[in-house]
Amino acid sequence: MEALELARWQFGITTVYHFVLVPLTIGLSILVAIMQTAWVRTGKEKWLRLTKFYGKLLLINFALGVATGIVQEFQFGMNWSEYSRFVGDIFGAPLAMEALLAFFLESTFLGLWIFGWDRLPKKLHLLTVWLFSIGTVLSAYFIIAANSWMQHPVGAEYNPETGRAEMNDILAVLTNNTTLVAFPHVIATAFLVAGTFVGGIAVFWMVKTARKDKDSADLPMYRTAARFGALVMIISGIAVIVTGDVQAKLMFEQQPIKMAAAEALCETEQPAQFSLLTIGNLAGDDCSSVSHILTVPGLTSYLATGDWNAEVTGLDELQETYAERYGATDTEGNEISYQPNLAVTYWSFRLMIGLAAFSAALALGILWFTRKKASGMPGWMKTLAIVSLPMPYLAASFGWIFTEMGRQPFVVAPNPTGSDQVFLLTQYGYSSSVSAGEVITSLVIFTVVYAILGVFWFRLIQRYAVEGAPQVEEPTVQSDDDDAAKPMSFAY
Repeated sequence: MEALELARWQFGITTVYHFVLVPLTIGLSILVAIMQTAWVRTGKEKWLRLTKFYGKLLLINFALGVATGIVQEFQFGMNWSEYSRFVGDIFGAPLAMEALLAFFLESTFLGLWIFGWDRLPKKLHLLTVWLFSIGTVLSAYFIIAANSWMQHPVGAEYNPETGRAEMNDILAVLTNNTTLVAFPHVIATAFLVAGTFVGGIAVFWMVKTARKDKDSADLPMYRTAARFGALVMIISGIAVIVTGDVQAKLMFEQQPIKMAAAEALCETEQPAQFSLLTIGNLAGDDCSSVSHILTVPGLTSYLATGDWNAEVTGLDELQETYAERYGATDTEGNEISYQPNLAVTYWSFRLMIGLAAFSAALALGILWFTRKKASGMPGWMKTLAIVSLPMPYLAASFGWIFTEMGRQPFVVAPNPTGSDQVFLLTQYGYSSSVSAGEVITSLVIFTVVYAILGVFWFRLIQRYAVEGAPQVEEPTVQSDDDDAAKPMSFAY
């Protein structure tokens, strides 16, 4: 493979690996803050135990997320220096804000939360976990603002003297309508991941505890956690559907070829159906052999416009439009295909939607079997819980893959209502001075290191999840004398 293709593989692998960890950190940080708030307000021990239990799992996930996220910034300067040169004036601003404002807020108050259980007053200590949670959300916003600019560049103009895109309105970048639509969808997804995580582990412990002792005092605690997780899953699931629908309609306006690729729609249709399955060759640029089966009439039209009878432009016509507007050939005279990879966009779009159904099934099962204060749970719910745990992770990852791969061949997609000069093809964003050997070396190293980190992450999560909620004593704030005599201790 050429250096460009290897660099894309490396960025894709490291980004998806990092993104797997992000939704759980965002969603679980807020759920843990809610658990601790419930303990402070009610004084019930079960909420303190749940806070400590899920808080430990949150810290493991957060630590690995930080470790894997550091690599992302280096790649912009190493493998993608031409991209950084062209858009660094705009793209770097929200990333700097994320580091200076959000990440410092996260790390500072996370440290106070970890070490402050017996050193800070109860309500002040509660404030630290909320500020940490706010930091994770702010961090997500700035990252999404940077990515949304790549999807829909605003607040910038092309400088022909420097050959760079330059920012002229930071507020426009931060309030990009793509950001304002994508952010709620990402946060809703994070809550769906976290809700499934909380509910799934709680169901596992309900079944396990009930088998040993149906009168165990721990059953009501795990029942509370399970119902809490189910409630979060239902609310966030509805939010994911609503925000996803809004995002799809905006995507159709800004990147119509991505919507057509999601349906492998070759020819313009009115109305456009939505297929659950296709047969034919999705791997090539010619989709004429693709046949749609198991279709829902008009659904693609509705997803794109809100009108079940609307016209959706096909890939063949869009290819001609893009070629006329942005160029038919590259600098070497090769024809440019503006069609995204059909196999990836078509199936990632459906897997993104379909895998989330496991969370819905788990939530409904929890609510049904815990109704009327019941604590009994059939054994098969434990299996459903274990199977459901990775599904929202995968759904979120496929959603991210669809978003990024559907933008290709652009690394910065053109704004259909903005300047035709503020866009960049992926092939021109790569660092030409980096050889294929250098990229494949770093690719192998990163993949191996990430695989090792993944094993540690899984083993740690598994170890502390199967240990269950710990028995705890209510923390008491030390006096000045005690503080001098007792060293600072890690609360987990």
